Formats: sequence, structure tokens, C-alpha cells
Amino acid sequence: QVQLVESGGGLVQAGGSLRLSCLASGSIFSIYTMGWYRQAPGKQRELVARITVDATTNYADSVKGRFTISRDNAKNTVYLQMNSLKPEDTAVYFCNIYPWRANYWGQGTQVTVSS
Repeated sequence: QVQLVESGGGLVQAGGSLRLSCLASGSIFSIYTMGWYRQAPGKQRELVARITVDATTNYADSVKGRFTISRDNAKNTVYLQMNSLKPEDTAVYFCNIYPWRANYWGQGTQVTVSS
């Protein structure tokens, strides 16, 4: 049984920062690339960033230079540090493996950026 639990979202003004966390249970964390995804109202879910087991990272163009993904394999946790937030970053943020698996989606954490 795999569970992914996201936390750390909230309401922040444009230009502010948030740090999201995703705690993974089960045996997946040490062997999979992990990703952060987001879904804004009326839009498809999209990949924001991903990180391999050996910490190679990749970012969507829209967040490059502002977001940083990291992982702590000892804690089974992946993080997303979000700086210089913009209203267009408003979305529900989810973590999953990369590529995602449908039965691994959690509840997500809401990020709202006010202008």
C-alpha cells in the first residue's frame, strides 16, 4: 500500500514563498523518480518538477529559477521550495512518482497566491 501525503500549502501574497512537503509510505521512495504536479481550476494536471533517486532535477519552464525540488531519502520525503510566487501558481499541488500512477494520487495541498 502506497500513500503520499502532501502538506505545506496556504495563502501567500505574490512574491512570497512556500515550502511543500510530501511524505511517502511504502517501498516506492528509494527506487523511483518523484515529481510535483499541480492542477489549476479548469486546467489539466501538469508536471512542475521531478527529481531522480540521485537528485538530478528537471523543471517546467514556468517555474524554472523560482522553484527547487529536493528529497531526503532517509525521511521518505520530497520537498518543493517555491519562491517569487505568482498568482498563476495558484493550484492544488500533488506529488507522485514520475511518470505518475493513478492509484498513487493523494489529496494534494492548496496553494493560493494573491495579487
